[in-house]
Amino acid sequence: MFDFLDVDWWSLALPFAYISVLAGMLYTFSNIYRKRKASQLANLEPWFPPHLQRQVYSSLLEIAHSDAGEKKTKVPDSVIRAALLRRAVEDIGRIIQVRQAKQALNVLLQRGSVGEDLNQRFQRAEKEIEEELREVVMEANALVPGWGNTIFQSANEMAANAMVRERLDEIQAQTETEKEWWEKRRETIRQDFEKELNDEGQPKVDAKAVISDDDGVLVDSATATPSKKKKGKK
Repeated sequence: MFDFLDVDWWSLALPFAYISVLAGMLYTFSNIYRKRKASQLANLEPWFPPHLQRQVYSSLLEIAHSDAGEKKTKVPDSVIRAALLRRAVEDIGRIIQVRQAKQALNVLLQRGSVGEDLNQRFQRAEKEIEEELREVVMEANALVPGWGNTIFQSANEMAANAMVRERLDEIQAQTETEKEWWEKRRETIRQDFEKELNDEGQPKVDAKAVISDDDGVLVDSATATPSKKKKGKK
């Protein structure tokens, strides 16, 4: 039979000690690496600016809770719900930005055009968005049971309407600019036309009547008498 007393324990102590030291070194290295990684992530610049709508909502909740047991003006529930909805609208905009940036960032990473720090910032932003969405849903259900199922649908409609209004404002601004440019251009053409007629010794002609949006005007070179000719007729 095998006798444990005959085993040379001192000869086995060295391998066990080596394995123990190696495991301890790996554990220490793993802890140091995780702490350093967490420190680097904490020092990275945030992907998004501060969430002002979330801060407003949190401030309103804090005021409402602090006034609960005191005789002060209570914050209306409608104001709190509106603040949460505005917070959800801001989240919709951030989700759109993340989706648009993700594909471009992956391409840049494959090409080696950006560093790993940018990718870590983006991944942290994605996690923050996921946590933010869960928190908004929980807050919505706490205010109105079942509201968490539809709050982002309403926020998405509000964000879409805001984008449409912004686009319309841009188009209107461009229209005003183009209209101003055309007025200046038409005035320049009128002045050049009057100068050309005067230089040729023709009788003075009202160039404003010549350059018209509704009618085209032909000038008879012999009599220098302007005659109107309707557009579309030959």
